Amino acid sequence: MAFPTELLPDVKGHLESFAGAGRDGHVFVGPRGGQLRRSNFRDDWINARTKAGITADVHFHDLRHTGNTLAASGASLRELMTRMGHSTPRAALIYQHMVNGRDREIADRLGSMIRKERGAADS
Repeated sequence: MAFPTELLPDVKGHLESFAGAGRDGHVFVGPRGGQLRRSNFRDDWINARTKAGITADVHFHDLRHTGNTLAASGASLRELMTRMGHSTPRAALIYQHMVNGRDREIADRLGSMIRKERGAADS
């Protein structure tokens, strides 16, 4: 999966310090270096969230939701479905809610298209 190059130093740092060894090592490992288990993930998430100073009302899935909502501001429905691993539009549409200021951006882009076409017609 592609990610912003601005995050590369953070990703490299995480892989070097916290991930499993080797090309096939897990990106996130449990407290003893093994695969994360659903049975102990909640405690790991609470500890990480607390250490980062994130309030208790933020759930792990909120991270995915935030990232995909941000991605939705410039991606097509098909692109979002592929990025998120969704097989149906229904699931991906959850992330297509209106983002503040986005309506103005859409209107401005439409206006730009109109100006371009009107300019071409005048030529």
